[in-house]
Formats: sequence, structure tokens, C-alpha cells
Amino acid sequence: MEHWASVFSMILDWKVLIFLPLGVIMGAIIGAIPGLTITMSISVLLPFTLFLDPLPGLVLIFGISKGGLFGGSISAILLNVPGTPAAACTMLDGYPLARKGRAGEALDTALWASFLGDLISVLALILLAGSLAQLGLQFGPVELFALIVFSLTVIAAISTSGLLRGIVGGLLGLLAGTVGLDLVYGSERFTFGSAHLYDGIAFMPLLVGLFALPDILMFYFGRRQPRSGAGKLAEGASRRLSMANFRMVLPTILKGGGIGVILGAIPGIGATASTFVAYAEARRSAPDREEFGKGALSGVAAAESANSGTGASTLIPLLALGIPGDIVGAMLLGAFYFHGLAPGPLLFANDMDFIHALYITLIVSSAIVLVVGRYGTRYIQRIVEVPRDVLFPVVLVLTVIGAFAISNSIFDVWVMLVAGAVGIGFRALRIPEAAFLIGFVLSPLLENNMQRVLIISKGDYAAFFDSYLALLFYAATLVAIVGRFAMPALKERRLRQRTS
Repeated sequence: MEHWASVFSMILDWKVLIFLPLGVIMGAIIGAIPGLTITMSISVLLPFTLFLDPLPGLVLIFGISKGGLFGGSISAILLNVPGTPAAACTMLDGYPLARKGRAGEALDTALWASFLGDLISVLALILLAGSLAQLGLQFGPVELFALIVFSLTVIAAISTSGLLRGIVGGLLGLLAGTVGLDLVYGSERFTFGSAHLYDGIAFMPLLVGLFALPDILMFYFGRRQPRSGAGKLAEGASRRLSMANFRMVLPTILKGGGIGVILGAIPGIGATASTFVAYAEARRSAPDREEFGKGALSGVAAAESANSGTGASTLIPLLALGIPGDIVGAMLLGAFYFHGLAPGPLLFANDMDFIHALYITLIVSSAIVLVVGRYGTRYIQRIVEVPRDVLFPVVLVLTVIGAFAISNSIFDVWVMLVAGAVGIGFRALRIPEAAFLIGFVLSPLLENNMQRVLIISKGDYAAFFDSYLALLFYAATLVAIVGRFAMPALKERRLRQRTS
């Protein structure tokens, strides 16, 4: 009784009751506006959540992420411009439906698919994360070191612009994570005599600069994109999804949600890849498969259910083992540490009140997505028309305030600006910022566990292989690397077989 009384006291906190729906609404709006990304919005708002209690601050971020997954479908259907990369598949059938005057049916299908896919994802998180964390309690420093080495293979999975560029980004992130005082000897590393760097590079200013500033600066100094009008195709937005069509797309939604959960739980896969897999499967088996690409409700259902199915399942490796599965996961990992919470097995052992409160708020947020989508889409359609000339100055001011407010230090603002310049350089060289961020976040964990193993074993490097579980992780790492190198060769071979 004391446990559940504590859980519900956390949930019924007025800050949670306000920030949870607010996060979903903000996410839906941001996801619907082309040019504003969920990654950018979270990086801007994350510093402000540090002044809240852990649960209100984190549910705001989770709400933005969930709302954004649905919001991306609005502009994809009405503008033929995906608000998020994962909504690209939604656009393939959503926009043709809008052109036929069936925008409302497409939006309803996207909404129900998002709601059910997200609910499936949350249930999978509840059922699987605890069991995985129990296994994680058996980990010592050797197993943790091997696990973090395996976690770094996420960099290979997200390096869509080339494996070498991803490796470079990851290595630079690992190097940046060593800035500060040595954990064992206390010697200075890359501080250049500045006391501001004794504790390392501040995570939040780095995050804000790396992910928010480049988009803004490139918009103003680069090539501006013209505005598009959503009003032309919104006439059919009042037409609702019929029960017969809902029953037709329901199996596709459930299948897409399952695909999203499975692929989302694998670090590095993400929502975009999951939607294309689910879309391909629906194109093979859906009742209206002949209409795919011309305006099929099942195409929208498959894409959106898989998209939202990854929402909570990406938290499974993060909460259970402390492995960030994607960019947002890496950001959340830093936020957890700022709030004094360490994702992984010990979180389940020491903070079950927080875990259960988080589970309940995630379920409630799924219902909020349904309500916001059902009654708020008509208003979000109008917000899509707001030009980025108006939005980006507001975002720029928030980035500066957020970077300064963390420790009231102008040095953090300079860190943010330098990180912004680095981010622009990364984009010019096509080095993935996510690879750098994952390397930066995992660097202290990797070094800490490596030093613990060496101290316990008195410098015996054979101790790194003195565990069957560690050997399993090393083998999985090797398979992931070889598979990533072999993938392009296999694709090229299949292409040659088809053309010959």
C-alpha cells in the first residue's frame, strides 16, 4: 500500500497533470510543422526540464516524442511533406487520399494507428523491461564493459551516410567524453587550463548546440524553402473513418505495431526503418494492397502503427540496460543522469516507485494522443501554416536561455555556440551527429568500467574475457560489425543478379 500510495502521489502531482498533456500537444504541433524536428524541440526544451522533479520533466519529453510521432502524419497527408522522417511512408498513401477528398479518413486512420501502435509499445515495455533488468542485475564491471562495447555498434546501424563517417563521429564523441579530470588519478585532460571543463563538457549546451542551432543557422544563411498551403486539401478533413474501414485496417495496425515494437527494441533501428518494413509487409498482405501508392488506408495504417510502435519500445534497452536505442534515447540518458537516476538494472532495484509511475503516465499519454488527435487536428492544421521566419527566432532565444539557465554560466552559451559550429561542420561532411552524441554519452561509462576491471584484476587484461556473458556480447559486437560491412556487398550482389 505504501508503494502504490507513493506511485499515485507522484502521478497526481499538478506538474505531471499539466506537463503530460502539454508535451503531447507540443509534440503534435512540432511534428506537423515541416522544418521543426522532434530532436530539435527536445534538445531545446530538455535544459528547462532540469528545474522540475524527475517525473514531470521526463513525461514532458516523452509527451513531445509521442505527440510528434502522430503530428508528422498531418503535414504528410495534407502537404505531401512529412513532418518527421518516419512519416515518409504515410505520405505515399495519405496525400493521394487527401487529393481524393478523403483527408479526414486518412487522418483518422493515422490517429487510430498511432494510438494502438503506441499502446502496444507501452505494454511491451511494461512486460519486457523488468525481466531484462533482472538479468542485468547479474552484471559486473566486465559484463558492463562488454555491454557498452556492444552498445557502440548502434553507431554502425545509424550511419546511413557511410560507416566510416559514423565511426569518425563516434570516435570524436568518445574523445570529447574524456574531457575533464581523470576518474582515478584526477589529472587534467583537454581542459586547456579552464576550470569550467574540470567536470567535462556540459551535456545540455552541447546537445542544444549540436541539434538545434545548425537547423536555424542553415535556414537563415542557406537556401530558404517556400511555404506550402494546407488549406487546399483540408476540405475532406471532416469526413470520418467508417467502422467497416476500421475493421479492415485493424489487422494491419496490430501487425504494424508488432513490427514497430520488435524493431524499436533493437538499438539503432529506429522508427523510419520500422515504418518501411511494416509498409512492405502490408503491401504484401493488406486487403486493399492494389491501391497502395494510389491512396490505400492500409498503407497509412501500417506506416503510422509501426512508427508509434517504436515509441516506447526504444525505452526497453534504455531503462533495462542503460543502452540508448536512438538519438532521443541518448538525450534521455543524459536527462536521467541529471536527475540523479541511472537507467539500468539498479533503477528497477532502487526506484520501482518511479518506474511504475512512469509506466502509468505512458499509458495515459497514449490516451491523450487519441484525444488530441481527435479534437485538435483541425487547429494544428492552421498552425502548420506558420512560417519558419516567425518560429526560428523564438527557438533561437530559447536555446540561449536554456544553455545559460542550467548553471547561470556564459561559458555554457559559448559551448552551445561552438557545438553549433561543429554541428554545421558535421552536416557538411555528412558525419552523423547521433554517432557523436552516442559516443559522448557512453564514453564515461566505458572508461569507468574499464578502469574498474583493471583495478580489480591488478592490470590483467585477460580479465576482460573472464565471463561467458561478456564473451557473448563481444561475439554479438563482432557479428554486428561484420554484418554492417557485408550488407552493401549483399545488396550489390542481389542487384547484379536481378539485372543479369
